[in-house]
Amino acid sequence: MAKDAPGMKGIRSRNESGPLRAKRGDTLVGTIEKQYGVDLGVRSDMRLDTLKERTGMDSLNDILRGGKGK
Repeated sequence: MAKDAPGMKGIRSRNESGPLRAKRGDTLVGTIEKQYGVDLGVRSDMRLDTLKERTGMDSLNDILRGGKGK
């Protein structure tokens, strides 16, 4: 799988102005765990926006790097 930038997992699309597009809030945590190969320690049917609210983190990147993943 091609990478968008060094150190990134997978392909991420960008907005027209260049920054990475934010992951949709209705994405299920199980989908994220499968895509990134992590276990976030919550139910797989939880939505990303709910997980961000519960952890107090603003982005998927913060969650993946914030000690919640493997």
